[in-house]
Amino acid sequence: MVDSPTLRSICVYCGSSDGGDPRYGEAADEMGRAIAEAGLGLVYGGGSLGLMGRVAHAAMAAGGTVTGIIPEFLHEREVMLREVSDLVVTDDMHERKRIMFERSDAFIALPGGIGTLEEVIEMMTWSQLGRHDKPIALINVANFWDPLDDLLRHMLAAGFIRNASDVEYDVLPSVADAIPALTRRHSELAASRTPRKTLLDRL
Repeated sequence: MVDSPTLRSICVYCGSSDGGDPRYGEAADEMGRAIAEAGLGLVYGGGSLGLMGRVAHAAMAAGGTVTGIIPEFLHEREVMLREVSDLVVTDDMHERKRIMFERSDAFIALPGGIGTLEEVIEMMTWSQLGRHDKPIALINVANFWDPLDDLLRHMLAAGFIRNASDVEYDVLPSVADAIPALTRRHSELAASRTPRKTLLDRL
């Protein structure tokens, strides 16, 4: 698995509903615009509802390239957004997540539910296992991600995460911090990257 030395696309995980705080939707709008204005591609879950739809619509309105990836069984439930630059319909969730990973150079989590949590945790797990060196950021809108950050720190203190560097992610206070932080982190990782065997290669 080869990670790109240049940041070209960002995957955004977020809810398919708007949530109970208007700041969540505002952040999704801002995130979509920021990605497009930075000349980066947006990769997301392919729906048109909630924060998911807002980030995609905002990116498209700003002239950005948007790749939507959605499993066939969710195309009605999440109301598939057909107007995106590239729409990929998968057979199942596993294929969806794999393609989202392959087409992205960094990952952002905006507020969301269990699905959003599962997706960003999986990227942290893959990083911990040496499957990728792509940066991960939680956009802490209205302190949404504080409980997860606290839990991960608790796991570290309890000895279930061996080293602080085992799970690398940034908790960013605002959308404005996202692109500069991910760009910097991506460049640092690319500069320090050396060829290595992954866990699966060793089996």
